[in-house]
Order: sequence, then C-alpha cells, then structure tokens
Amino acid sequence: MITQDKEYDFVIIGSGLGGLACAFILASEGYSIVVLEKNHQIGGNLQVFSRDKCVLDTGVHYIGSLNKGENLNQFFKYFGLLDKLKLKRLDEDGFDVIRFRDGTEYKYAQGYDKFIETLSIAFPEERNAIINYCNKIKETCSCFHVYNLDVSDNNHHLNNLDLLSINAFDYIATITKNELLQQVLAGTNGLYAGTKETTPWYVHALIINSYLTGAYRLKDGSSQISIQMSKSIRAMGGEIYKRKEVVGASYYDTGLIKEVILKSGEKVKGKNFISNVHPSITIDIFGENRFLKAYSRRIKGIKDTSSSFIVHLVFKENSFKYLNYNVYQYNGNSVWDGIDYNKDNWPKSYFLCTPANSKNEEFAESMSIMIYMDSKETEKWAKTHNTIVNKSERGNSYEAFKREKEEKVLSVLEEQYPDIRTKIKSVHSSTPLTFRDYIGDKSGALYGIERDSNNAIKTSINTRTKIKNLSLTGQNIVLHGVLGVTIGAFVTCFNFVDKNKLMNKVKNS
Repeated sequence: MITQDKEYDFVIIGSGLGGLACAFILASEGYSIVVLEKNHQIGGNLQVFSRDKCVLDTGVHYIGSLNKGENLNQFFKYFGLLDKLKLKRLDEDGFDVIRFRDGTEYKYAQGYDKFIETLSIAFPEERNAIINYCNKIKETCSCFHVYNLDVSDNNHHLNNLDLLSINAFDYIATITKNELLQQVLAGTNGLYAGTKETTPWYVHALIINSYLTGAYRLKDGSSQISIQMSKSIRAMGGEIYKRKEVVGASYYDTGLIKEVILKSGEKVKGKNFISNVHPSITIDIFGENRFLKAYSRRIKGIKDTSSSFIVHLVFKENSFKYLNYNVYQYNGNSVWDGIDYNKDNWPKSYFLCTPANSKNEEFAESMSIMIYMDSKETEKWAKTHNTIVNKSERGNSYEAFKREKEEKVLSVLEEQYPDIRTKIKSVHSSTPLTFRDYIGDKSGALYGIERDSNNAIKTSINTRTKIKNLSLTGQNIVLHGVLGVTIGAFVTCFNFVDKNKLMNKVKNS
C-alpha cells in the first residue's frame, strides 16, 4: 500500500528495465525510491506470458556482451544478476544465421576472429573487406564512452556529428562492392528495425559489437531479470507497485513537480521524478504546457520504429529440435526491404528463434517468429485497449485478422520446415496493439524512436527536461535493447550520483 503522505527521493514511472535499473542504482546509493507500474507485471519488454504451460517471451529473445569483462557482463555483476540468471550460450560457430529464399545460409560466429574466418570461407576474395568492417565497428564503439565503462566524457559522441550522420547502408556499401556480402553484413538489421534511408551506422555498430562479444539466451524467459532486480530493490528498502497508472501531476508555484496523480485518484509525492515511459507519452502525462513548444513539437514529431506481428508456436512434446541459433529469413530482393511490404507480399522477412528452457536441452517447447507490421494495419481497432488490468475484447474481426496473418506466417514457414504443422500444439500471436497496450507507446514500436542519420540531433533525447525535477530514461535515451537501456539508466543517474564513483563500482564488481 502506498503511503500517500510520504515524500520519496525518487518516484519512477514505469518498471521497464530502465526504471528498474535507475531504482537499483539510486536505492543502492541510499535514496528512497518508489516504482509505479500500470500493468499487472513488471519489466516492460521483459514481461512473459504462459500458454499451454509454456513460458513465452514478449520482447527479449537474446542478449549480448555477456562474455567475461564485457560491458553487460559487468553491469549484470553490479546488479547482482550474473550468478542468478539461467543463461544459455548460443552456438559459437553461428549464433545468427542469415538465410535467403533459395536456402543459402551465412553464419555469424561469436568473437571477431571467428566471425572473420567464417565469413571469409564464404567470401574468400572479401577477407580484407570483412576485416575492415570489423575494425570500423570497433573504432565506432570506442567513441561511446559509457558503452566502454568510461565516464571521462559520457557525452563525447554527441559532439561528433560526422559520426552520428553516417548512414549504415551507405557505409557498408563503401566497405565492399560485393552486393551479396553487403546483404549478409546488414542481415541482422531486424535487431534495430533498420531502414535503408535513415538507420545510422553507429546504431548498427554498437548492436553488432554487443552480440559478437557474447550472445546468450535466457532459459525459461527474460522475466527472471526483472524478478531478480525487484528482489534486490526491495531488499534495499525500495518500493515497487503494480497496477498504479500515472495519469497526471500537480506542481509547486516554482514549477517543480509536487506529486504524480494515479488513475485510482491516489497521489504520490516526490523530490525527483524519472519517467521510463515514451517521451511523447511523458509530455502528455505531465502536461504539454509545462514544456517548450519547440521541444514538444520535436519529440512528438520523431518517427517511431516499425511495430511487429509475433507468432508463438507451442510444440507437441519432443517434436521439434531445439535450435541454438537465431534465423533471419529474407524472401525479398533486399534485407532492407522487409519493412516495406504490401498485403500480397507480406511477410517478406522474419526473425525466428526457439527459446531455451531448462527442462529439455534437445527439443524446443516453442518457437517465436517476429515479422514487421505497420501499426496502420490495426487502426480499425485502435480505440480498444486490452490488458489483464483493463480487460476488453477487440471483437471477432480482430480475431479473424490475427488468424489470417498467422496462416500466412505458417505458409511461409513451411518453405523451410515442410512438416512444421504436424508438430504444433497451439498458435498464439500479438499485434502492434498488444505492444502498445502493454509497453506504453502510441504505435507499439519495436524499439522506440527511429534514429535518423539525416538528422542526428533531432533524434537525440537528453535525460534532463525543462521541468527541473523530471528526468527521462528508457530505450529512447541512448539505445534500445537490454544493453542500451542499461547504459541509458546510468546516464540518467549520473545527474544524481557521482559518475566516477558509480562506474568504478561497476568495473570493480
């Protein structure tokens, strides 16, 4: 029960990884904190759900940078997570497989040396190009200091407009003239909803580097991260409340926030407030009149990344072999064009994985298939909202829409797995509306805002806001994904904690 007359040092809105990471950092520094979550489950994209006694992930399917000494490995040690997580290391010789419609496959091996050797076998005349590609990734990553656990100048990269403005597609084309190799090097762009015209090179580099330095799955679901972190936060005196939706705020005459107002009518007082909600939604919650008009226009004008349609297959027992790698399947002319589709050629591409489980190493319990989907496809039902907290049926037409899309996905899957239907126990799916309702942005975006190499400054969002006691965190601050959100949480907390002492604690964990 929230004590309404208590004033917390920090009130954190949203219990996604960014909110939980901020809560852990600040609680460990002795601050009183409370986390307010609108849903019945904490964790944001770390949430899971169960169908036919099978745990299914909603957003996190694998994570990187977990080799000894790598950045996420150190962050997880700091959070006290590393020894508590059930991890499954993906295949050394090919944790990601880029596959084309004709059946040809190209593997991403773990570690730069293996990555170079494996691709050089497939492209023997392009070895130098592959080496140059890897060197450029390393060089780019070195410019992002917090990514390298360095806080000598944590905003150094923001001063390098030339770097932020390099386009990923264009840069890869300068490395090699071999168009097939270009496709393979960009073949995991589903990790950031890549678009040919806008995706910056630095986004590609930071993400590819993270997976080359330790790619793992979380056995039995990604919610173990949020569960373990919440236990640690509560052990340090922090408070976490579910089903507490923040809908507004009241202010002092000075312009500082006094308290947030919940949908239930409850009020929660604080000295400082951190929003882990999409910046556009944050503006709506705290009042657009409290922000500069130019800021509100810019934030609300930033395009979000594409949303997705995800199909979850639950398999009959011991029917489908577990795949200790991910598949990026491309059936179109380019790995960049899966996002641009029409009704007749959808799906042009998909991401596929079989989640790891601790009960059976040989056979998969389930399969998740993620396909781009424009949120406009579900506009017909946009006024409906359906979560466990706020139950509402979308109607028969919505269910028919889902069944039609599921059937198209299964038909495409049969091209690579001809007998897959005989192995399926049940089929479940989620649409952009599912992500919108549970994650809390307006379009169900896969990865928050779309970074734009043509306008890098416009798509950069500071942790501080005009409201002096309101800060931002989450996937829109630095980068999306478990690593990007974790780094963003530290950047947010540098406003309140000595950054050198804090990063030393991370490095010495």
